[in-house]
This record gives sequence, C-alpha cells and structure tokens, in this order.
Amino acid sequence: MKTKAAVLYEVGQPLVIEELELDDPKDGEVLVKNGAAGICRSDRHFMHGDAPIALPVVLGHEGAGTVEKVGPGVTSLRPGQQVILSFVPSCGRCKSCVEGHGNVCDSHGATGPFMYDGTRRLHKGDQYIHHMGKVACFSEYSVVPEAGCVPTASPIPMDKAAMIGCCVPTGVGAVIYSANVQPGSTVAVIGCGGVGLNVIMGAALVNASKIIAVDIRESQLEFAMKFGATHSVNAADRDPVAQVKELTDGRGADYTFEVFGSADTMKAAYDMTGKSGTMTVVGIAPVGAEAGINAVDIVRNEKTIRGTYYGSARSQTDFPKLADMYLSGKLNLDDLVVRHYTLDQINEAYGDMDKGEIGRGAIVY
Repeated sequence: MKTKAAVLYEVGQPLVIEELELDDPKDGEVLVKNGAAGICRSDRHFMHGDAPIALPVVLGHEGAGTVEKVGPGVTSLRPGQQVILSFVPSCGRCKSCVEGHGNVCDSHGATGPFMYDGTRRLHKGDQYIHHMGKVACFSEYSVVPEAGCVPTASPIPMDKAAMIGCCVPTGVGAVIYSANVQPGSTVAVIGCGGVGLNVIMGAALVNASKIIAVDIRESQLEFAMKFGATHSVNAADRDPVAQVKELTDGRGADYTFEVFGSADTMKAAYDMTGKSGTMTVVGIAPVGAEAGINAVDIVRNEKTIRGTYYGSARSQTDFPKLADMYLSGKLNLDDLVVRHYTLDQINEAYGDMDKGEIGRGAIVY
C-alpha cells in the first residue's frame, strides 16, 4: 500500500515529505492507521546527529492510532481498536524481558530500526527505509510489532493518547517506577520540556512537598506551574545549584531529575542532590558526553545516581494505568499539548521546538 511519510535522508537536512510503499504486516505484526504523533526531542537528536541511526529512516516514536489489519499469529488485537504505540516493544523472551525489564528488551536493542525479523516494511522502489523504534509514526500508516501496540480501554483523543507513548511514561514513570519518590520529599527537575513537565506531574501525584522547576526560559517555568511545580529556578539568572539549596534550607533536594540531556545539566543535578538523595538521569546526552562527579562526595553523603529509560515503564501494563490517570483528571495532558500540525508542517514543528516554544506539539493525521 501507499503511505505519505517524512523521511530523514541526511543528518542536518530537513525531513522530506513523500509517498512510500508499505508492505503488509508479517507474523506477529500489525498495520496501524496513525491518528497522531508527538513532536519529541528524541527524534531531533537523530536529525541533528547527536545520536546515530541507520539512514534513510522514517522517524516518529510517540504515537497513537487505529488497528487497520493484523498479521498472522496476532491474537491480542483486532481491526478498529485504538492503540498507543510503544517504541520499546518487549519480546517477552530475552533475559531483560524475563527479569521484568522489558523497557530495555535485548531483542529490540539488537534489531533497532528493523523489525524483529531483521527486515523492513517501508521502501521507495528498491530502496528500503528504516523504522525508528519499529514505530515510524511520522507516516500516515505504520507496521509495528504486536508487542508495540497497547489497546486503550476507553477512547482518548489521539493527540493525548500519543503522549502516553513516550513523554508521559518517561516522565511520570521516572518518578513512580524508577526513583520511587516518597510523599513529603523535595524534588528538583532540570528541564521543563514535555518530559520534564511529566516528571513534575509525577512528583505532584506522589505528594512531594516541594517541586522545583529548573530551566533557562522564564516562559517554561511559568508554564510548569500548571502541572504542579511549587517553585521555579531560572538557571540563566544565577547558579541553579545555589538557588535549589536556598529553597531546601541548604540541604539540597531529596530527589533530582535531569531531563535536558547534557553533561553540564547532569553535573548540576548531582550537585543539587542532598545527603542520602537520589539523582535520576532521564535526558539523553549527545553520544560521547561525560559528566564529572565528585568521587568523595558521593560516598560521604551517600548519594545515589541512576539512569532511567522510558521511565522504567512496562508498556503493556503501565500504559492503561496512565490512560486511566488522564481520564480521571490526575494527569493534565489537555494543557500539555498546545500546538497541532499536519505532516506537511513537520519541519516547522521542529523549528518551533528549537525556538523554545512551551508545551508539546503533535502531528494530527
């Protein structure tokens, strides 16, 4: 079949909107008519060369849509179901999956932008094109693994459902599943983009006493107050570490979250972590970046450093919970998505992100 998609052919160049051929789903795969796709910084990393990916590729990993057709052997889905897409599907058989860490599935990691069988479904004539995260939802249609489709029990607006495919589990999950933030604790969040706002919402969900938003843009800090931030720190004005310590009676925060993705912000997050505190790294820094950590301080002050990928969420079980949180009013996704674009406007959408526009954007099909 034919599908219109946005293709990355060369790093540093605009995405090319064109018609591609999409093969039918094979064993264990599903054809999805995409309803919405989030404008996420992770795709931008590939576009700007901060992270490597096989080219050419259709990006887009934060999406939701409707099942159009199922391949042989698919038993959990049927045509017509609304689904949220997961760009980290779990095979259920590798060591990581069996031990409960499907978000870092070994088989998915080994096959990357290919399907699980090592082949691709997208092509332009004889030229095959890769699938970002086996999702490739910057396309009208996608073929994805059955494990990468999570049905919604109740209908959700597609643009909000798409957020549950990436920024919501990554942010909320980092608080609840990874760091296990305790009620009454103090939290500092560096980076108030889409994922950072979800970290803030997660901290509010577990009743943290102080939730300190840290960013260099005043507009982002003001926007963060809508999602549960109690204090803000403008890192462009003066040392954010000193400001966070002032707000925590000189101790530093019990939990800090680095959500921007750089060596400098990782070091700042560590330095503003208090005694016996936990620093959780959510943002993905450019390849090769290294952050210097005080080797004595980490011991004497018993600090914990941990990374989290996808908020340590398990898509098949956690997406429905997060969807219920949205439907019950506990997650403010309605205010999170502030800009809508067509697929033809995707380069404009990433331009708006680069300009620092608040909130999240979404492609709506």
